[in-house]
Amino acid sequence: MKAVQIMSYGAADVLRMNEVARPVPGAGEVLVSVEASSVNGHDVLVREGGLKMVSGRRFPIGVGLDFAGVVAATGADVESYRAGDRVWGMVHPRQRHTTGGAAEFVVVSADRIAPAPAGSSLVEAASLVVAGATALIALRDSVRLAAGERVLVRGAAGGVGTAAVQLAHAMGAHVTALARDRHTQLLTGLGADEVLDYGSTASEQVGPFDVILDTVGSELNCYRNRLAKGGRMTTVGLSASALAAIAASSVYGSRRIRAFSANPGTALLRDLADHVTSGALRPVVDGVHPLADTAAAHQAFEQGGVVGKQVIQVAA
Repeated sequence: MKAVQIMSYGAADVLRMNEVARPVPGAGEVLVSVEASSVNGHDVLVREGGLKMVSGRRFPIGVGLDFAGVVAATGADVESYRAGDRVWGMVHPRQRHTTGGAAEFVVVSADRIAPAPAGSSLVEAASLVVAGATALIALRDSVRLAAGERVLVRGAAGGVGTAAVQLAHAMGAHVTALARDRHTQLLTGLGADEVLDYGSTASEQVGPFDVILDTVGSELNCYRNRLAKGGRMTTVGLSASALAAIAASSVYGSRRIRAFSANPGTALLRDLADHVTSGALRPVVDGVHPLADTAAAHQAFEQGGVVGKQVIQVAA
């Protein structure tokens, strides 16, 4: 089968599409024929060598955290799925993989997939796996957003941001989106009550907010200061400076800066699919690239200024 792999740590040009052996599912595992994957920050971090403690120094290394496709085969003890089922899921982010979602086939544990949302194409579904799961965990579990609260989504035009705006709106919150001014119409259409241009809006000009969801990872203390009494803040932008700010904020108790690991299993993926099928969450795709152009998809992701996700279409 064809699979995109990291041949050394570095820029997007270290990615190669190689011919590799098709994996075989073991007990409790499922072999998925992949139709699409997407580019996530985790993929770029692995490729650049930012997660060497996990990914190691032996190459090649697989790329592609998430996927959507069709079950091709199941291993022993798998009773929930059968060949032909439409599924979505993700490989385990803390395990080393020689192939990931950016491949024609992927093997994962059956507890890391769920039925793909009805009514969505598999390309659309792939754009929502990590982004949607991250936004749902952040709002529902990390900060426990409640109806009527005021929430700021920082970096609202990205993959996680566009999902968070929609989910926060569905939860009954008043949503302020911080993004480029040119994205106002899109974000308003996704459920934002207010859109602020991050280029001309300083942190001290906004708020106070009951909840802040940050996807950027910079100026965290400045935004934490915009929390109302009893407010909560969480971030998914885990740079070195962000980790330092998170640690230092512990003295603020409930108003500290929180972080979490988006590592969804079947239950959360089922919940996420319900949001999609109900219409509360819809995909926002900036570009679709063939498997052979995975490097171009990474480059587009890194350039910034995109809206939503870069998707890799494996099966035409």
